[in-house]
Order: sequence, then C-alpha cells, then structure tokens
Amino acid sequence: MLFSRFKTHLPTPEEALQGRPERDFPVPDRHTVLGNPLLGPYPDGLEIADFGLGCFWGAERKFWQTEGVWTTLVGYQGGHTPNPTYEEVCSGHTGHTEAVRVVFDPSVVPYTALLKLFWESHDPTQGFRQGNDVGTQYRSAIYTHSPAQQQAAEASRDAYRTVLHSSGYGDITTEILPAAPRPFYPAEAYHQQYLDKNPAGYCGIGGTGVSCPVGVAPAGD
Repeated sequence: MLFSRFKTHLPTPEEALQGRPERDFPVPDRHTVLGNPLLGPYPDGLEIADFGLGCFWGAERKFWQTEGVWTTLVGYQGGHTPNPTYEEVCSGHTGHTEAVRVVFDPSVVPYTALLKLFWESHDPTQGFRQGNDVGTQYRSAIYTHSPAQQQAAEASRDAYRTVLHSSGYGDITTEILPAAPRPFYPAEAYHQQYLDKNPAGYCGIGGTGVSCPVGVAPAGD
C-alpha cells in the first residue's frame, strides 16, 4: 500500500488525481467461477448491487458463492478520479473505495439477503479501515441503483445499528448513496476473482459475529 496523508482523509475533487478518459488496462470477458460476462450485457430481469466492505478480494468471493448471483466483479467507486488504477486508489488520492459489483437474480436471492451478507461479512463501524487494512479505500459503502434499494439499505442499516449497539459496538459509518453519480470503474484483470486464481491468497474479510436481523428491509426490492 502507498501511504500518504490521504490514507484517512477523503480528498476533495480539487485534490484528487486527474485520471484519464478511458481505462488503460483490459478486463477479462468472463467470470472464472460462474462463467458469465463480467461487463455485460446482462440478461433481462437481473439487477445490480454495489458494495464496499474492505479488501475486495475476499468480499467478492462471499458474493459469488451466493445462490442467485449471476456474476461479480471488483472495482473502484465513490471517488473523483476517472478510470483510476489500483496504485492510485491505494494512494488515497482518488477518493474511491474498493467495491464489489453483484449482478443477481432477485427471484432467487432478494436484495435484502445480499444486504444481510454485506453487513455480516465486515465491521461497518471502523471508518476508514477494516481490521489491519487502513485507508479510505477500505471504507464501508453501499451504492444503490433504485429508490427501493436505497430504502432497503437504509432500513437494514438502522436495524443492524440497534443490534450492534446492544453488542457493544459503536455507530455504523457505512455510506449509503445512489450509484448513478458514482461510476463503478472495473479493477485490473489480476484482481478479478483473485481468490479463485490464488486460493491461498490474502483475505482480510471478517465480520463482527453479530447477526443482522432477517427481513429488516421492505419487500419488492
């Protein structure tokens, strides 16, 4: 990781790196486990969910192992720099967090089930870190793709906050924001399905051990 004064300080648009108009590295065509396209086109009826929950290597595996998930890919989201590289994101000068894009069939796995997995797979009270991984790129985030997703995410946060507080944890620091003005930029090829390619690779994912209440968000998501 590249350390700087921005490790725990989100840069303003003026402070962020300039970036580039187009991605300057290739992204694989297909998921190494699920076999489906990473960048689409996606079949009708599928939905997209975006989550940031620490190092995206272990986070992505959590979602691709879930029944009803059609494909997953990792990338950078929530920052200012267009088409950033991994090194730029880790410098803290882009404002992005490491994110997982989940393309799923809501008739098999509802968005609320993905929210439950999200909350239980990391500690959403740690701010700009997850465990020993420190930096703004490890912050907890949900980027929503519809008003229904936004409502469900906020409801799940409020319900989980209650049980976390009762278990001695602090407040949730997760940012829940619309995805539309926050583009998802796919990460480099070697990051995609990293733990499938490197089964013994680093996985910093870990939850609080506190169960998120089931049915904390409204149906019809």
